[in-house]
Amino acid sequence: MKGRLVGSRIVVWDINDSRQLYGSGYYGKPIGVPKPKGTEFDAPLVLDLMEGCYLAEKGRLKISQPDGKAVTPAEIKKICKKQYVDFDDKYLVFLDLRGKGYVVTPGIKFGCDFAVYERGPGIDHAPYLVQVFRPTDELTATGVVLAGRLATTVKKQFILAIPKAGKAVDYVGFDWWRA
Repeated sequence: MKGRLVGSRIVVWDINDSRQLYGSGYYGKPIGVPKPKGTEFDAPLVLDLMEGCYLAEKGRLKISQPDGKAVTPAEIKKICKKQYVDFDDKYLVFLDLRGKGYVVTPGIKFGCDFAVYERGPGIDHAPYLVQVFRPTDELTATGVVLAGRLATTVKKQFILAIPKAGKAVDYVGFDWWRA
């Protein structure tokens, strides 16, 4: 499958490739299709850089520049490091969650790093909002309350993902109860 680097996104222009990628793990979003139901869409697929990096490293996607020049997995990773703050930590969490069978999508609309699905968009709602948190980061009571209010408002559990030395990630989930 082939994708074209367009700004800070990767576009898969071939409709059959778009359907196959989306159907094999809910990668990306079909352009102009807000809530796709399955793979019956006729639109190119737009991937964020992290998804593209992952798929390139897995050998499932060949990425090229707009001029057709190939972009290697190492080059796409360099681009990601420029685009994402703390890319290595976030990518480790992305890999860990994907490896556990979750569908991981950008969480920007929720003000966090990832929205995480158990089965996939259009099948279930993302039950988790994940924020990558380094052990050296400061966790304030205000930050916890803000995260809790957001997660509760959208009916999701807020989870801190804490990458550790090596390739392990610890997770801390927050639940809120009303008195």
